[in-house]
Amino acid sequence: MMTKNIMIVGVGGQGTLLTSRILGGITLKAGYDVKLSEVHGMAQRGGSVVTFVRYGEKVYEPIVEEGQADVLIAFERLEALRYAHYLKKDGVIILNDQRIDPITVVTGAREYPEGIVETLKKKYKVLAADALEESKKLGNTKVFNIIILGLAARFMDFKKEDWLQVIEEMVPKKTVEINKKAFETGYSGLQL
Repeated sequence: MMTKNIMIVGVGGQGTLLTSRILGGITLKAGYDVKLSEVHGMAQRGGSVVTFVRYGEKVYEPIVEEGQADVLIAFERLEALRYAHYLKKDGVIILNDQRIDPITVVTGAREYPEGIVETLKKKYKVLAADALEESKKLGNTKVFNIIILGLAARFMDFKKEDWLQVIEEMVPKKTVEINKKAFETGYSGLQL
């Protein structure tokens, strides 16, 4: 198997790191070599957070080069736009269709771009979902990232049961059931 490259992008506080750890866990469970790398902007202030997850028979370095990502998981629209050039030609963007204004927009120095999803769809395969809205239906907005992970899991070669087991091992005990429901929502219930 060739090395698979997954990028997770979002802003601080969106669960990017937990998502990458679950991805790392599922790849280890499947017997692959895996490398994780996290790049933080001003994460605690709502800045960019980028995580690379690379797995395969033998992975030598953790960084995904531009044009090499098989899957780009984006928890926010502008972050998807910012990092789309990392996607390979036949790659897919899994996008949480949510707007979080960066500090430059909040202060009035910049405008938030309009039509991001439409712009991305002109060049890339994009699956966009309002995972925040879906998580509200489940009664916990913090699990929107696991809904997006469930959606992304459709494009990876791991069994659903294994995903659920890794989620159970990685999330706090009191949140296991809601996180499993969130994963199921993205994996099988979310109509795009």
